[in-house]
Amino acid sequence: MTKQELRKIYLEKRQSLSEAEYGLLNFQLYQNFFSAIDLSFLKVLHIFLPITSKKEPDTWLIIDRIRREFPHIRLSIPRVNNQKGELENFYFEGLHQLTTNEWGIQEPKQGIPTEPEKIDFVLVPLLVFDKRGYRIGYGKGYYDRFLSRCKPETKKVGVSLFPPVESLPTNDYDVRLNSCVTPTDILEF
Repeated sequence: MTKQELRKIYLEKRQSLSEAEYGLLNFQLYQNFFSAIDLSFLKVLHIFLPITSKKEPDTWLIIDRIRREFPHIRLSIPRVNNQKGELENFYFEGLHQLTTNEWGIQEPKQGIPTEPEKIDFVLVPLLVFDKRGYRIGYGKGYYDRFLSRCKPETKKVGVSLFPPVESLPTNDYDVRLNSCVTPTDILEF
């Protein structure tokens, strides 16, 4: 199956979730994340803001708890730069900093830039992932380019509402995850 076919299948799979199923999967994902991920060593954690219209995993649950219980961690959030075809990252200051872009994604309108080499941990969005740690996103390559600019020891952790598939088509630009959190598992690669 091609990446485009897999994108379509997994977008439809997410959209077919009822609000109750979506809420339950997000709560289980949140619980699993905090039970399995050691946050004590982190200084800067990059986290995406969810596209709720596409039923992405609700990272607001994770953001809120990190801000309350782990004040030593600075959160960094992305903004798409269409001219450069890459993500720009800014330290998260609060909701006043956010605006909604043309794709319905909340992103920072201003802030202090986060250099990729300062980031210790990246929570990576995805549509589908495989048992080897490869993922398929929306197809623009923003995260693969961003992850390749992070320091080699940066942890790259995907979050998915669904279990992995056996294997995905890959290319030389695809950056492999270190692990992936689902509502029922933590998979290490």
